Amino acid sequence: MSTSAPLAETAAWRDGKYFMWAASLAVPLLPCVTFGIVQDTGYDFFWWLTPAMVFVLIPFLDQFIGDDGGNPPAALMQQLQDHFWYRFLVWAYVFMQYVCLLVCCHAWASTELSWLGKLGLIASLGTVNGLGINTAHELGHKNNAWEQLLSKLALAPTMYGHFFVEHNRGHHANVATPEDPASSRLGESFYAFWPRTVVGSVRSGWQLERERMSKRGLSPWSWRNEVLHSWAITVGLFAGLSLWFGIGVLPMLIVAGVFGFTLLELVNYLEHYGLKRERSAAGRYVKVEPKHSWNSNRIATNLFLYQLQRHSDHHANPTLRYQVLRHFDSAPELPAGYATMIVLALFPPLWFKVMDPRVAAHYEGDLTQANVDPAARQRILALHAS
Repeated sequence: MSTSAPLAETAAWRDGKYFMWAASLAVPLLPCVTFGIVQDTGYDFFWWLTPAMVFVLIPFLDQFIGDDGGNPPAALMQQLQDHFWYRFLVWAYVFMQYVCLLVCCHAWASTELSWLGKLGLIASLGTVNGLGINTAHELGHKNNAWEQLLSKLALAPTMYGHFFVEHNRGHHANVATPEDPASSRLGESFYAFWPRTVVGSVRSGWQLERERMSKRGLSPWSWRNEVLHSWAITVGLFAGLSLWFGIGVLPMLIVAGVFGFTLLELVNYLEHYGLKRERSAAGRYVKVEPKHSWNSNRIATNLFLYQLQRHSDHHANPTLRYQVLRHFDSAPELPAGYATMIVLALFPPLWFKVMDPRVAAHYEGDLTQANVDPAARQRILALHAS
């Protein structure tokens, strides 16, 4: 009985979300559909459909559908890892991201848009690009050249190519420590976090490649510098689109790029807020564990973000593909999915009211264990006292 039951369970297990993972492709597809709707109706406010889907519909679906805390059987992990369908969907996102980019450039250059329509188009492309960084994140952790190239291509529209280096070799090494620019601190608002992480991530990515080049006896300006590779793709992409559609698309591309990487940094902000790794007796930070990342099992957002919300397992096992990431009871849980929490993060008083007590509860009231923002120390001490 003790051996046959797990075997039977494994044989019967099926990924109930097998086809639903394709929902992620709806994000880059919707602006293409929107272009046709605007052409047919003349109403350019429809360009707001994509942001509405991501920031209104998905949070609603998260609440309506709920959570899925189940894990795939250990015996099927490798089989799932190797399944072509799951990686094809990630590759397809990059293709659709570039189709969307061309459609939006065409719409910007060839149609008369009101200010409302222009802002909606930028927000639509920015949202697609922002989720494209998540696609790049999934691809960038893989060891084959094809998926690493796709990762750089997905990052190019947001001008955030240094993420390819900094995230893998910087963030994953320093996560949940005061030294990590991508780990937000208890009491730090998103508006304080944004400039710190944007500047710090660029600096970190460049420094990591500079050190790698130095070890090889090369100049940091060598073509082997991965940061330069990625930035060059952005320059080439923007130059090509400006030649094709006219220089007028360049401001739109830049603003949509900033929108996209801001969306990434909103996600970064909530993933490790206030959490800190302890130091060992030797004075080094301990190995990353599930308790060092905020987790969420909300089904809808996980379908659209390639299960990024199972962030605890990702940091413990960064090469695992999204379909096999697992839930751990020891991981602290967000009160809602990412799609809801990034909206909440835009309103610091609400964010602090919701999240600060959760950080305190995670550390059983001892906030000296948390990653605290020095500028907010007095307020945090007051919270600790209460």
